[in-house]
Amino acid sequence: MAPSGSYRIAAYTAAAQALGKSILVVSNSEHSLVPDVANGITVDFDQPEHALETILTTLASKEVACVLATDDSCVALCSRLADRLELPHNKPDSALLTQRKDLGREALAQAGCNTPTFQRLTLAGLDASKLTLPYPVVVKPLGLAASRGVIRADNDDEFIVACRRIDAILESTGITGFSREHLLVETYIDGLEYAIEGFMVDGEFRLLTIFDKPEPLSGPFFEETYYLTPTRLNPEQQQQLVTEVASCCLAYGLEQGPVHAEARLSASGPMLLELASRTIGGQCGQLIEFSLQQKLEELVIQGMCGVTPETGDRADSAGVLMIPITEAGILKRVEGLIEAMQTEYVRDVEIHINPGYELIPLPEGASYLGFIFAQAPDFERTYAALKSAYAKLRFVTQPKWSLENLAG
Repeated sequence: MAPSGSYRIAAYTAAAQALGKSILVVSNSEHSLVPDVANGITVDFDQPEHALETILTTLASKEVACVLATDDSCVALCSRLADRLELPHNKPDSALLTQRKDLGREALAQAGCNTPTFQRLTLAGLDASKLTLPYPVVVKPLGLAASRGVIRADNDDEFIVACRRIDAILESTGITGFSREHLLVETYIDGLEYAIEGFMVDGEFRLLTIFDKPEPLSGPFFEETYYLTPTRLNPEQQQQLVTEVASCCLAYGLEQGPVHAEARLSASGPMLLELASRTIGGQCGQLIEFSLQQKLEELVIQGMCGVTPETGDRADSAGVLMIPITEAGILKRVEGLIEAMQTEYVRDVEIHINPGYELIPLPEGASYLGFIFAQAPDFERTYAALKSAYAKLRFVTQPKWSLENLAG
């Protein structure tokens, strides 16, 4: 199950074919460049009851081994479908916790997990007097992903500006209801950040890998850039991190399927930032193949079909740079691609935004320019290769013109 524009569809289709399994894509748009979407089932994710019945009718004569969601937007519907088909899954209530940051925080606090102090606020009529947390704070939408709308504020003026920007972002997305009307505020947690990729098997967390994020993420926005694996953490720190993530999975009630977690090692120990019942997003799943010599999507499909994921011997260090959008405008061209590709240890450079399309930085933006992948004998050379390749790229843009610009 996937939104029509998901990066993950082709990867899961290829993995299923490699495992000798047929696949049926359930998506929310028949107008897609991906053939598997056009040949699959089209439903409206915003009408889950009708979508569920449509899918069940289509599957009536088929033997289904597993169902899985590629992205956050279809996790809850996927869980309900698996429940109706009596297949391994996470309960819908657990899936909801991974999509509503405020509910997730409440579940973690009730379970005694290490969590920042937080406060849910209503956007309407909001002013700084409603905030009871000390600065600095991080202001977040309840449901958006990939750091979109996540803003640090160090004083009352910055807090109000952050709330107004989030309000505008939510308005542009068309989100309605509770998540449109509220936001979450948390105390800012200092410390290096890590991504943890794993799998739940019958309620037990199994680690696949830990990604280091070597660049400090201190705000005011929190755009993720470099991911590298294996981690430089010592065994004790790794165990602390994994133990905390496993506890958080139990607090959410997750039982089966992939897990992607973001956490910081703070002065008071590991602290969860985000928890999703899906794999790592974008093209970053390729790092699993580079590092563990197995495709992430194949591990997920096997796990959902009852085969406990087993990873082989680790290969060299592997890393990715999610190329950030640093300047708003219309992309004209990308220069230096050949030079970047020829950088020692670089495996690939992918540009995912075509010339003529608008570039929107965080916190309003929801995409990356592309990805740089590298693999070297050790962490330091992998990191250096990514930075060197990125330095060779130049993104030529022009201003976005509008009637307002012309009138001015």
